[in-house]
Amino acid sequence: MTTKPGQFLKGKRIIVAGGGIAGSAFVAALNQLWDKSLKRPEVTVFERENREASIQQDPYMLTLNGGNQDEGLVALQQLGLLDDIRAHSTLNSGAIRVWGDNWKELASINPKPYGDLPAATMRIQRQDLKRILVENADKANATWRWTCTCTSAERLSSGQIRVTISDAEAGSTLTQDCDLLIAADGANSRIRASFRPHDMKWEYAGATQMGGISRLPNGLPHPVHEDYGLQMSSGEGVCCIYTPFDKETIGWALSRVEPEREAKTGPFAPEDFAALKREALKTGSMFSEPFRTVVEATDPATAFIRPAKEKQPFRHDSRLRGVVFIGDANHVLSAYEFVGANLALKDGWDLAEQICRIVSMEAAVASYDKLSVRRAEHTIKHSHERIGFGHSTGFKWKVYKYGMAAQRAMAKKELDLG
Repeated sequence: MTTKPGQFLKGKRIIVAGGGIAGSAFVAALNQLWDKSLKRPEVTVFERENREASIQQDPYMLTLNGGNQDEGLVALQQLGLLDDIRAHSTLNSGAIRVWGDNWKELASINPKPYGDLPAATMRIQRQDLKRILVENADKANATWRWTCTCTSAERLSSGQIRVTISDAEAGSTLTQDCDLLIAADGANSRIRASFRPHDMKWEYAGATQMGGISRLPNGLPHPVHEDYGLQMSSGEGVCCIYTPFDKETIGWALSRVEPEREAKTGPFAPEDFAALKREALKTGSMFSEPFRTVVEATDPATAFIRPAKEKQPFRHDSRLRGVVFIGDANHVLSAYEFVGANLALKDGWDLAEQICRIVSMEAAVASYDKLSVRRAEHTIKHSHERIGFGHSTGFKWKVYKYGMAAQRAMAKKELDLG
C-alpha cells in the first residue's frame, strides 16, 4: 500500500508554542494543505497573551516584500490572504533610496513584483497583519489556548514530547504530550532553552542604532515622505535609516560602528530622552535638513537605543526529533533587516507544505531546513553587507561613492537610449 504524504501525522497531536506570525501562518497553511482523505491531526496553539492583547500589542508598521518567491507576500498569496492584506495596507514600489549627507540621491534599488503580485512591497500595521492571520487560523481545525505560555519541554521515552504550560488566567501549571511540537515562541524561545540551552546567546553585529518614531502632523518632508531610504555620511561612518509609515509618521534609526551598548526602549525619562536627541543630533551633525526636523519630532514613548543583535539559524538533527523551530525561535535578525515578518510567514508556509507533500517527518523537516536555513543565512549575510556599506569610511567609502556614481551614469545612459 502506497504511503501518502503527511500520513505520519494522521490523527496525531501537534502543539504550537506561540500564536504569532510564524505560528499562525503554520496553522493556517497546514489546514489548507492537509489531504482531506486523511484524518486531521489535533492541533493546539498556546499563546501567552490574551486574544486582544496578542493582536494589538504593537502598532508598528511592517514592510511585506514580494520581489521573489522567498518573501512574505508570496506566502500570503499562497494562504489566499492577499486581498485581505491589500485592503489594510498601502502598496509601494519597494524602492530603496540611498542619499548623501546633503540628500543627493546616490543610488536606488527598484525591485519588481514577483509573478502576478500587485506590488513589490506592501506596508501594513503589525496588529492588522496579526488580526488577519489569527482570524484565518480561527477557521482551521485548531484549538487556541490564550494566556498560556509553554515554559519548557522534554522528550519522553515513548518518543512523544511533554510540554509544560503556565496558564496565567487560571493561575496554574499543566503538562500536555504531543507527537510534534512547533516552537514558534520568539527570539527568547523557552523551547529552544529546553533543547538547545547552548544556543541562547545573540551575537553583536558591530553597530548600534538610536532612534524612534516621529510624528509630523503637517506631513513628512521630502525626500523621506515616500520610500524607505538610507542616508550616508561622506566617509565619517554614520548612517540613518528612514522608514515612512504613513503621510505623517516615520521611523528613523541613526547608527555607527562602536562597542556594544546596553539596549534601552521607551518611554525614556525626560532628561534621558533629551540626552538621546542631543547625541543623535551631534552624531548626525553632517546631515542636512530634514534630519533635525525628524529627530526633534520623535515620540518619547518610541525612542530606543538598539545594538544590532542576531542569531544564526540551525538545522534540525536527531536530537530534535519531534520538535521543529520556526521564525525567530530559530533565527534572529538584526535591526538592519526589516524582513522578520517575511521570514516568519515563509517558515510557517514552507514547513506545512513539506509536511503535506513528503512521506516522512524526517524528510519533511530536512526539506524545510534547506529552504528556511538558506533563506535566513542569506538575509543575515545581507545585513552584514548593509552595515559595512552604510558605515563605510576612508578608501572603502570612496570605492562605494565612485561605484554608485558609475551606476547612476549607466542608468542615465540606458534611459537616454530607451
